[in-house]
Amino acid sequence: MRRRLAVLSIVGAMALSLAACSGPDPTLSSPQQPTSSPTATAPTASATAQSSTTPSATPSGSSSPSASASPAPSKGDKPSSKPKPTKPSGSSNASGHWKPKAGLTWQWQLSGKLDTSVNAKVYDVDLYDISAAQVKALHDKGRKVICYFSAGSYESGRPDSGDFPAAVKGKKMEGWPEYWLDIRDPRVLKIMAARMDLCAKKGFDGVEADNVDAYDNESGFDLTASDQLKYNKALAKLAHARGLAIGLKNDLEQVSALQPSFDFAVNEECYAYDECSVLKAFINAGKPVFHVEYEVSTSEFCPTTTKLGFSSMLKDLDLDASRTPC
Repeated sequence: MRRRLAVLSIVGAMALSLAACSGPDPTLSSPQQPTSSPTATAPTASATAQSSTTPSATPSGSSSPSASASPAPSKGDKPSSKPKPTKPSGSSNASGHWKPKAGLTWQWQLSGKLDTSVNAKVYDVDLYDISAAQVKALHDKGRKVICYFSAGSYESGRPDSGDFPAAVKGKKMEGWPEYWLDIRDPRVLKIMAARMDLCAKKGFDGVEADNVDAYDNESGFDLTASDQLKYNKALAKLAHARGLAIGLKNDLEQVSALQPSFDFAVNEECYAYDECSVLKAFINAGKPVFHVEYEVSTSEFCPTTTKLGFSSMLKDLDLDASRTPC
């Protein structure tokens, strides 16, 4: 959510300047074949940033964007013969979902035309904006691919927006046109199960479920930390049942309790907020921490996050293809 609020502040400042100038338990059900349908937006930029559109993008910090991303041709001359894709470390197998290893390089793109030429082992992109063909193209390049969607907020522009009952929509997120969800309602989890079905159908390897910290925000519902733990663990169970890895997005207050249920972490601005040490629990378990900063230079945060073992990079707030990794 942090990122999305920052984007909105920028937009607001520009506007002022211009004015001056002039049912069943989804965890037990088998995957369905969803009708089809983006996020990003992202922007989780999230969260449409969206996150996120979010962003975070909401960035869930939101994080999440809701920007649309379409494929871009890779740079360079096309090879005469198709190279054999390299296998990223931490791969899935017949006995279970993908289990990524700490240290993997990553790209997070939730807006703009998808650039498949980035030299990163893992791509985190919008569930709805990216097609199965694009996922396959990334796989052919030896990449693992994570689908982004908001698991804790309602966005009016999503293909399944009409599936959310009015009763589960809470307060509007500060600075963003999304609404917190009542995560205690089983209908919300059922919709998230359908989103994960789509994620699996498109061939993604993992899930970034944004906005999973409603209990720590003004959601409009009397949510407790216990409610959030139950919901987040249910999301992890849904993902694993579909052969998908899942990442914990922010929600640093519950890292210790949730790390065993999640396969990686996605974090925004832990360096800027002096929170990175909490995420060491993932690294200690051999799991990656996919981390971004927006306002701090790489020369400032990289020495710290690299020492911690994070997969860190500097990104623009709109989460387009540009990136500066540590």
